[in-house]
Amino acid sequence: MNVSEYNQCVEQFADPVYRFVVGSLRDEDRARDIVQDTFEKLWVRAENVSFEKARSYIFSTAYHTMIDVIRKEKRMTVVDDYQSMEGSGEETSYTGLNEILHEALQQLPEVQRHVILLRDYEGYSYEEIGQITGLSDSQVKVYIYRGRLFLRKYIGKLETVI
Repeated sequence: MNVSEYNQCVEQFADPVYRFVVGSLRDEDRARDIVQDTFEKLWVRAENVSFEKARSYIFSTAYHTMIDVIRKEKRMTVVDDYQSMEGSGEETSYTGLNEILHEALQQLPEVQRHVILLRDYEGYSYEEIGQITGLSDSQVKVYIYRGRLFLRKYIGKLETVI
């Protein structure tokens, strides 16, 4: 990959990667750092990555970098998020469907949240998600199914939310 192809990758994929990461982490600063790290890793390995495979490489690298950051933070902080979420249950009054959806997404296990974001927010195929996450196509389908099932139960009927 040459410099112009690298710059083209940055222009094409920086925003989608950022949306994916910020959708998972809900922290804009950390998302920017991960995107920057991702493109730094691409630059270091530019000679070994073909332009045609750059999209898959970028999203895979961003995904794995994000997982590493999450694991590192879990080791550093001992916070019981489940108890804090328990107090703010379904009886809270909501101001919008978007907030409900984001809250529901945060309740999902990491893997389910990531595959749902890649599939439903970014529009990747099952095969592409498998390449990005290192999962098989059947695992991706199962995680998406289970995640959507949880979201459906969590949100309930759309009429009750609106």
